[in-house]
Amino acid sequence: MAHSCRATSPCARLKHLRNLLFSFLCSCVCRFPVPSEAVLYTGSDQISIITPHNVDWVVFNSTSAVVMEFYATWCGHCVAFSPAWKELARDVREWKPAVELAAIDCSEVENTGVCRRFGITGYPSLKFFHAYSDSQSNGKDLRGFPRDVPSLRHLIIDQLEQHREHWPPHSPPLEPASVAEVDAHSKNSNVHHLALVFETDSSYVGREVTLDLLQYENIAVRRVLHSERELVTRLNVTQYPSCYLYNSPTNYTRLTVLSEARYFYSHALQRLPGVVRAGKPHLATTELVQNGTELWRPFDRTRVYMSDLESVLQYSLRVELAAHNTISGDALTALRQYVSILAKYFPGRPVVQRSLQSVDTWLQGQKEATVTYREFRAALDGTVLKNDSVLPEAVRWVGCQGSMTWFRGYPCAMWTLFHVLTVQAKDTGSTDPQEVLQAMRRYIGSFFGCRDCATHFERMAEESLKYVNTPSTAVLWLWSHHNRVNNRLAGAQSEDPHFPKIQWPSPELCHSCHGLTLGGEHAWRKEEVLLYLQDYYSAQRILPDYLQEESEVVAQQRATLTADLQLTQRRKARDAPEATPNPASLEDKDDEEEEEETETEGVGQAGQDEEPHPAGQQEPSEQAAWRRDWPPHKPIIMGLKLRQAQEDIVDLDSFVSQHFRAKTVQAGHTQPPDLRRQESAGRLQGRVKRELIGLGEADGGGLVLEPFPRAQGPRWMSVFSTGFSRLDMSLCVLLYLLSCLCLLTMWLYVRARRCMPRAKVSLP
Repeated sequence: MAHSCRATSPCARLKHLRNLLFSFLCSCVCRFPVPSEAVLYTGSDQISIITPHNVDWVVFNSTSAVVMEFYATWCGHCVAFSPAWKELARDVREWKPAVELAAIDCSEVENTGVCRRFGITGYPSLKFFHAYSDSQSNGKDLRGFPRDVPSLRHLIIDQLEQHREHWPPHSPPLEPASVAEVDAHSKNSNVHHLALVFETDSSYVGREVTLDLLQYENIAVRRVLHSERELVTRLNVTQYPSCYLYNSPTNYTRLTVLSEARYFYSHALQRLPGVVRAGKPHLATTELVQNGTELWRPFDRTRVYMSDLESVLQYSLRVELAAHNTISGDALTALRQYVSILAKYFPGRPVVQRSLQSVDTWLQGQKEATVTYREFRAALDGTVLKNDSVLPEAVRWVGCQGSMTWFRGYPCAMWTLFHVLTVQAKDTGSTDPQEVLQAMRRYIGSFFGCRDCATHFERMAEESLKYVNTPSTAVLWLWSHHNRVNNRLAGAQSEDPHFPKIQWPSPELCHSCHGLTLGGEHAWRKEEVLLYLQDYYSAQRILPDYLQEESEVVAQQRATLTADLQLTQRRKARDAPEATPNPASLEDKDDEEEEEETETEGVGQAGQDEEPHPAGQQEPSEQAAWRRDWPPHKPIIMGLKLRQAQEDIVDLDSFVSQHFRAKTVQAGHTQPPDLRRQESAGRLQGRVKRELIGLGEADGGGLVLEPFPRAQGPRWMSVFSTGFSRLDMSLCVLLYLLSCLCLLTMWLYVRARRCMPRAKVSLP
């Protein structure tokens, strides 16, 4: 029996303290590092995380069996077992309709009730719950369970076969097939393919392949034992295991695979004509015509296309980064590293390489802590005018095109780009093995639009990136974790049915990359994989198909940029008269402005018939001309308010300010020039303020600036610092007299009624 770290026992206080000490010593003696996270598993590990809130509906009355691990984060044996449990979850992910893997952390206080409910006293522990288990079931305790993936896989199959009640609907038949069943199935079933796996009694290959094909339609897999002599003789079977496609007693073929093992059988059967994942229709290449508004582009699946690499640069630098108005801090560091590795290792055309190098030089030279995207975009687009370098703006997916516009595309090309960069860094003799991977990690963490993807990638990087110490291991690290992501996303809604997620490269692409262990398990030959990756992603094998000519791209983008600059200049020239006056620039002209303002205000005070300019001076003729051309109801000065023509509102505060300013100017004629110069700045600022808050007055359908009211002479009453005009006071006096007269009339009427003689009423 395997060792386990025991939990505490509540029998007595002394025993409780003793068990606590024992648990601590056990965790120390195990000497396994505890991960930085508070839990050993997450949802991305394809393991159901059990809590008190979901335990009932995950475990009980389920159509699938459940294998649950009970662990504690402080237990060293649990930490050591967690990689095998994660690998098992990835290995049997296609079995999910029949069996589900789960885990619960018993060291969490909120989970202790669940662990006590199932009688857990030691960690790690495994329990198997058959399909349709009721809420009173404690599951089957799998004592002495193995620690390697193949043995755990066989243990699960053994438990599935022990189901004694009605067979779960989502679990395939695992018992051996007879000749009568095979013949009846071939005659009556409408399944396109029937695969027979011939094996010995002790072999698990047939049952494993059956579960691997559980989520696929138009195919059925049955195991046939070597003791079924009639079928063995009919098909002339001489090797075990071996796989045959059976149509009729006279129509059958042997499945050709690289090796007679589970991995190769499952891979070949999943790619038979008509075999599709459930719920994902398979489309013929002739039907793949949707890619934006363009037709399907035929391509070679064994090559990388430069069009994909340039398109991913265009999307990341001009689309994805555009979501960030300002870039600073860690994001700015990530952008600098990303552009730096592009400038060093991107194997593009000369015009693209020069453009990336120019942007890198500009970005590294920025000393500010913040860079706006507008500045970055200007530096990127402006390279075409400096040295005829350009990053094409077209997005044209070729090797990464999907059967629908929402499949593949940018994520596929981003993986391809970083694969190419890691290989280029190795080929050019990079001294920093993590240079490309760290840049990729920071870019994805800061800018990649899919935040869940960024979280998963960061978790993988934190887990194992520290072990990358050579350029070769960097290439293999990215490849292995790309396959890990493919395994997690296989069968998801984002999977393209025409391009299923597989463990790449497939046996068809690289025979030498695949091998078998002594136990018959699939194994990668990493030396061969590295050679294949270096050849597949080498700069010499990148195809330039579907690319636009360099001269055409340069001319097109130069014309576009020039047109944009001209349009910007025309807009600035058109908007120049509308600019708000700058008080600082007006102060430089104190002498000239002072004389004009004084003369104009004097005229206003004298009561001239012409309305003065809002600024206190006569409008120049050219300004008067463009003011007359204003469209109706369209203010030119920012902050200008519109009002209806019938309104006649007088701003008393502005009137008082205007009046006192006029008095000050009058008094200023007798002051020395130096004193008048000191007061000019304040007057000019007041003039600008009145310019901005002036009101528009509709006159004949056109909008004009409403001047401030002319001075009305000296005020004759002031209450609480508020001035009143003669007209205002006259109205007040008139209303007062009318009210008094009304009250007097009412008083006389009441008095007269009281004085009237009352008539006496006599009774008969």
